Amino acid sequence: MFAYRVVVVAALLCCGLAMPPIANGANPKASAAPLKVYISVDMEGVAGVVTSDQLMPGGFEYERFRRFMTDEAVAAVRGAQAAGATEVVVSDSHGNGESLMIELFPKDVRIVRSWPRHGEMMAGLDSSFAAALFVGYHASTTNPKGVRAHTISSAHFTRVALNGTAVTEAELNAAYAGAMGVPVVFISGDDAAIGEVTGRLGQMQSVITKKSLGFHSAETLTPAASCDLIYQGALAAVSHRDQRKPYVLTAPLTLDISFKSYTTAEIVSYLRSVERTDSHSIRFVGHDMAEVMDFIVFLDYYDPEMKP
Repeated sequence: MFAYRVVVVAALLCCGLAMPPIANGANPKASAAPLKVYISVDMEGVAGVVTSDQLMPGGFEYERFRRFMTDEAVAAVRGAQAAGATEVVVSDSHGNGESLMIELFPKDVRIVRSWPRHGEMMAGLDSSFAAALFVGYHASTTNPKGVRAHTISSAHFTRVALNGTAVTEAELNAAYAGAMGVPVVFISGDDAAIGEVTGRLGQMQSVITKKSLGFHSAETLTPAASCDLIYQGALAAVSHRDQRKPYVLTAPLTLDISFKSYTTAEIVSYLRSVERTDSHSIRFVGHDMAEVMDFIVFLDYYDPEMKP
């Protein structure tokens, strides 16, 4: 077995066991000041996920694994609330944006669903939030390790870089949050994802849900064990949120994207704001992360055959 970053000290309510008490018996909600927490949830980094059988509607394990994805998200919500969060927004950030089973969340949670949307995986975030958490995240498309590793679109993009450095989805989203002054305090996913992200963003509370054995294979925790760890990690992360600083990149921001398709790079370069840098790659310079993220959404979702 491999080492995990967070030690289990109690079991989760959402997994059918007793919720651990809040540290020191204090009531963190006694403070009148609101504490808003944003949780972005993907699926490739969820415990047990290894192939499209779990990831896509129609896959023979998808319905079970969307429940496991939901349980991990609920564990993060419960942990954040135990640490004093008074408002929680959860972003359904996988596939069609409709994987989370919203009826299983606490009734005071708000959930962002479906696409396209400004902010992509961070839609609805603003500067009023105190912290952001990433659940079920994966490694980047340029990482030779990692289960189902990709950046934004496994179908279209072979490299995504900001200011000359290839990035993960977590880094993109952390930079988007950082531009609003919001720090990322927690991440869960496979060992390749955690190593990649913490190596770039610095050490933070994290949970390794599985050890990558290949693009389609892993040694994994059980769903219940993963929920336990995520609850404790989210509780610790939000409790110690002041130890993390926002991840801020210097503007203007240079976005480089390489496509699988030669033709896509050619057509996109017809836009006067876009430079074609090689046969499969383009460059866009944005004034800020909001503009960069909107451009990524445009590239990922525009289709002349789209219907209302």
